[in-house]
Amino acid sequence: MTATFFDPHQRATIEAAMARIIPTDDQPGAREAGTIDFLDRYLSGLGFIYAKPDGSGFETLEGKRAEAWQARIEILRAKYRDGVLELNRHSRAQFGADFVGLTPEQQDGVLTAMERGETPAEMAATTAPAYALSAASTPTGAEPALQQTSTETELDFLPLLAMHTRQGFYADPIYGGNKDRVGWQVIGFPGPSSMNEVFTGRYSTLAWFAEGHQEPQENAHG
Repeated sequence: MTATFFDPHQRATIEAAMARIIPTDDQPGAREAGTIDFLDRYLSGLGFIYAKPDGSGFETLEGKRAEAWQARIEILRAKYRDGVLELNRHSRAQFGADFVGLTPEQQDGVLTAMERGETPAEMAATTAPAYALSAASTPTGAEPALQQTSTETELDFLPLLAMHTRQGFYADPIYGGNKDRVGWQVIGFPGPSSMNEVFTGRYSTLAWFAEGHQEPQENAHG
């Protein structure tokens, strides 16, 4: 992954936060899936926005389309820069160290307190209970995160991070995450070996989306 946006400290901080959103247990988590690579590549510029359907690379954005996407990426970059600073402010207030230097339980406490909207001063006065954000949990204000195209730039830092963690875990590996297809393996989805298999018709996901809807229709005609 040569195209990057984060500096080493930012990258380590965001990777650690992602690892608490989809933690590693008896199954691979965000760290194993390389969700940080997905996000770092996405924020690096315009070279990795739309994968070509045949899996041969990425579209080249030009003109107004490129300008619109560049403006969008700049908004997201600012959210992550500020987000890392905020994570560290809260971490130092509560535990006296940057987020990346905390234990997983302490990191859970910081994320929980931020999710609740507590200020660094409030966090310094109390110790939040450990709480691991999961892929199924919904942080305050996170519901719009299901619709990236219309709300991505409107999300606050934590819901944005949760959304990008899920995307990096489940998206096609061409986008940089879902390393070794571990995200698909966790949910029992074999997936195509490449996007080209779908593009050429050699692989179809129809059974995964339509199979459950066919039986009632057949019974109705019976």
